Amino acid sequence: MQEPLLGAEGLDYDTFPEKPPPSPGERARVGALQNKRVFLATFAAVLGNFSFGYALVYTSPVIPALEQSTDPDLHLTKTQASWFGSVFTLGAAAGGLSAMVLSDLLGRKLSIMFSAIPSAAGYALMAGAHGLWMLLLGRTLTGFAGGLTAACIPVYVSEIAPPGVRGALGATPQLMAVFGSLSLYALGLLLPWRWLAVAGEGPVLVMVLLLSFMPNSPRFLLSRGRDEEALQALTWLRPADADVHWEFEQIQDNVRRQSSRVSWAEARDPHTHRPVLIALLMRFLQQLTGITPILVYLQPIFDSTAVLLPPKDDAAIVGAVRLLSVLIAAFAMDLAGRKVLLFVSGYAMGWGPITWLLMSEILPLRARGVASGLCVLVSWLTAFVLTKSFLLVVRAFGLQVPFFFFAAICLVSLVFTGCCVPETKGRSLEQIESFFGSRRRAFLH
Repeated sequence: MQEPLLGAEGLDYDTFPEKPPPSPGERARVGALQNKRVFLATFAAVLGNFSFGYALVYTSPVIPALEQSTDPDLHLTKTQASWFGSVFTLGAAAGGLSAMVLSDLLGRKLSIMFSAIPSAAGYALMAGAHGLWMLLLGRTLTGFAGGLTAACIPVYVSEIAPPGVRGALGATPQLMAVFGSLSLYALGLLLPWRWLAVAGEGPVLVMVLLLSFMPNSPRFLLSRGRDEEALQALTWLRPADADVHWEFEQIQDNVRRQSSRVSWAEARDPHTHRPVLIALLMRFLQQLTGITPILVYLQPIFDSTAVLLPPKDDAAIVGAVRLLSVLIAAFAMDLAGRKVLLFVSGYAMGWGPITWLLMSEILPLRARGVASGLCVLVSWLTAFVLTKSFLLVVRAFGLQVPFFFFAAICLVSLVFTGCCVPETKGRSLEQIESFFGSRRRAFLH
């Protein structure tokens, strides 16, 4: 019998005793080749995160260039620069809001593919911009696409991945977002700002092409009564020697028990609102650590400090360190566990990739589409407030004030992790959901 998620004693967590999850050694023996189709589907989806990370930090090299521009229609003041940097997060909040509807209406895969429309249009507007309004609209559209993918991709990945590799695959959205940011920083050393926008179109087109050949989430298909298609999708995603029918029956049973949408009365049930509240607070605290304004204004931040290297080089180094950290997290979270990394690591190894993974793991199936969109909405509204005010606060009080605030939030996040965050390593989504229904009194212990 497995240990409860938070170490509580009792017998009622052993939800599926007839087939316990494999041991770490057995999971290791499964190997990459046996899960190659899951990896391919995951790669196709997380190209959307690459584009998101690329678009998020687009302003880092562009703001300094436009502040020195001799074109009066494109020259940015400090106030205009703060809008150019922060309007992306407003678009992302709108994207998260739309995901609350689209994720359950179109499905996870089609919602991700739909994000290519505003993304491609936004890059085109910025590439051909002849005025501030085109820059702001382009940033808003790419932000909308990013918010939509930020809500849908982690859910899609968690729903197609087997428990043994779900931690590693769950880190890939953040990994690709970091890789997208690093690519922008690297290209910023070589390309002018208009061509940076043109280069952003490529990953969007590749994502749509690859996803058109990938299956939808079996859990989503079952929730729409498309049982045969769901079984075909699960069979395609699993290795030939996997017990697909056993897994399908567990998913099918869970979906049948949650065949209707969550009502407001049911939302007050701890089984539903506790995991949603945890996910919301994690996303809120993640943004309060200051990661978004730091990344958006990374090069201007280095401009205001006494660093030895040019700010463009410093930004690229930060991107490389973030990428290495997320790679380590991807391999470590299925071995050490999610909670341990939240305690002992920095943002790129802990609160960056793991909060997205945990959000997709703990949210109940019936509310997963709406709740993930709500989490993204809260996350990016918080990011907008921080990003819009960051430059103004720095100009009024100095760079140290916001960073002291961010440090205080990190301490609060440690306390929250210890008290409220469950360990989900090695558990299926159905077992995690059963935990919240059967272990209410042990939830915070």
